Amino acid sequence: MEHDKQLREQLVKLMRGGQAFRTQNELLAGITLEEAGKKVEGLPYTIWQLLEHLRFTQHDILDFSRNPGYQEPAWPDDYWPGQTAPKNEAELHHTLNALTNDLEEMIGLVQDPANDLFKPFRHGTGQTLLREAMLVAEHNGYHLGQVVVLRRLLNGR
Repeated sequence: MEHDKQLREQLVKLMRGGQAFRTQNELLAGITLEEAGKKVEGLPYTIWQLLEHLRFTQHDILDFSRNPGYQEPAWPDDYWPGQTAPKNEAELHHTLNALTNDLEEMIGLVQDPANDLFKPFRHGTGQTLLREAMLVAEHNGYHLGQVVVLRRLLNGR
């Protein structure tokens, strides 16, 4: 039982970040409407496109992890936004809040001892909650790193 608790705690730390790099909230703090939609020469995406991809994908993983009636979106069209910038501040804040809220919901699934980390989902092809939690951490870490690089290129920091 102690190993299960330790594993859940480590998964939460992995998903939240803050060990090898700053937390998601710290990395995304202060993103402005202007910054989100600026293009960097030679790169195929804006910060906004990365944020929306993160939001959509994280929500998709959460949905898969808790919904036996899950329907898989179309790859890559549903996962990558066409628009390069948010329409307004409200849209930007909605995406940033959704990233935080969905991450906390995924963490809640992992923290609940009633959810077996190793039991394959009936509606999947062998995926487990453990796998999906690690997928959230890996995917978010990868794209948050891209956001950090873009912010440095845009702002000289």
